[in-house]
Amino acid sequence: MLKSLVKILMLVGCLALASRVATAQEIVHALTGTVSSIDAGAKTIEIATDDGSDGTFHFMADPHTPLKFDRGIRNDATAAGDFKTQGAHVVVYYFGAGGGRTVVALKDVGAGPFTATSGTVVKFDKKEHSLTIKDQSGATQSFNVASSTIAETDEGATEGIKFDPRKGEKVIVAAAQASGGPTAVFINGALGF
Repeated sequence: MLKSLVKILMLVGCLALASRVATAQEIVHALTGTVSSIDAGAKTIEIATDDGSDGTFHFMADPHTPLKFDRGIRNDATAAGDFKTQGAHVVVYYFGAGGGRTVVALKDVGAGPFTATSGTVVKFDKKEHSLTIKDQSGATQSFNVASSTIAETDEGATEGIKFDPRKGEKVIVAAAQASGGPTAVFINGALGF
């Protein structure tokens, strides 16, 4: 009787684990770069990434892949298969790592010019939608955070207004000049420098 109970409990445990694995979602991350080439035949997009990482991204083989992808930024992006603008400066939404990255969508962020500033968070004001960082020279710089700002976190890409960095957290901010001062286009908060 005890052996049967143990077997049943093991079977239930295996089924529970299998169902968790079957419903696992790919976490969608983001980075910036310039589209170098789009090869529809090979189903790849080459990006000259701003962070210098491998720029080969493969199209999704299964369009029904479960994704953890912020709805707001997903709705404001172009599906990878529909994106056709070579030379565009973009935010690339992807999952995977290294040479096995899969592109999900892209967002054209315009021609720029863009500045990149790295440093540590001094203050993030959610109400005022502003981020102040201390750069590597010790100077402080402030950036507007708009609803169109994209933030990369350890948990994936999210809208900048949902970003919630801690004081002292290391970030890189790509910004463009706007009428209200420098506005963050992309914030990379998933750093280890």
